[in-house]
Amino acid sequence: MGRLLVIAGSYGMAGAAALSAEAAMRSGCGYVYVATAACNAPQLTAAVPSAILRHSMQRNQTSLRWDDLPMLFDAMRVVDAVVIGPGLGDVADEWLGALLERLAAMPTVFDADALNALARRRELLALLTSCHIVTPHAGEAARLLGWGNDAERVNTARHSAISELCTATRAVVVLKGADTLVAQRGAPTVVNPTGNAGLAKAGSGDVLSGVIGALLARGMRAHDAAVAGTWIHGRAADVLASEVGEDAYISSDLARALGRAFNDYGQASLAE
Repeated sequence: MGRLLVIAGSYGMAGAAALSAEAAMRSGCGYVYVATAACNAPQLTAAVPSAILRHSMQRNQTSLRWDDLPMLFDAMRVVDAVVIGPGLGDVADEWLGALLERLAAMPTVFDADALNALARRRELLALLTSCHIVTPHAGEAARLLGWGNDAERVNTARHSAISELCTATRAVVVLKGADTLVAQRGAPTVVNPTGNAGLAKAGSGDVLSGVIGALLARGMRAHDAAVAGTWIHGRAADVLASEVGEDAYISSDLARALGRAFNDYGQASLAE
């Protein structure tokens, strides 16, 4: 069922890595590896005991660094797909370019702090390939486009913004928000029909990255994984909203509702 590497977490942000890893496991991935700073190891072992940890060697290290690249390269040798970004912190700039050289043919989801690193080094966007997926919310999309932090500009012209992102990169783009959009250069834009306002809570995107990463590891093409993953993620949110309301569920609940969402996805696929 595939092997996924989640490169995530820094001091105070172990939860982001845990949410992504748990979502991947609940999306059917056979093995989930988490590469993280050593300071996160105790929390992650407790939160996701089924995950296989790869961490920096310095016990007090608070984030992944350039000299952790050999560990990341070694972890990448045994996996089918990668998620990079949840909770990484603002240090990925120094090593992301070198990592991209090894990720050219590896299905990969770029999320959260990996997107912020790409925004600070926008020349790297041109290195992303058709097997890659970027998952920005409006603020991250604005930064990737060089529009500063103007999320409002993105939200008032979402189709135009995703079109510009597809011009800048060959990767699949998932523009999160109300009616999440999925697009890729040369392909029509897909509007996702599932989801609700509860998905605006912190950690929701980490869950989405884990779902899409698992689908990549299980062998889906990038565009198909992005479309299916956003539908399933939104459906899990709709299931929870019907049970407890949009205000009451939290991101960890999303991961635990994925089973029902996958069942609904399977039934919808059969109906088609």
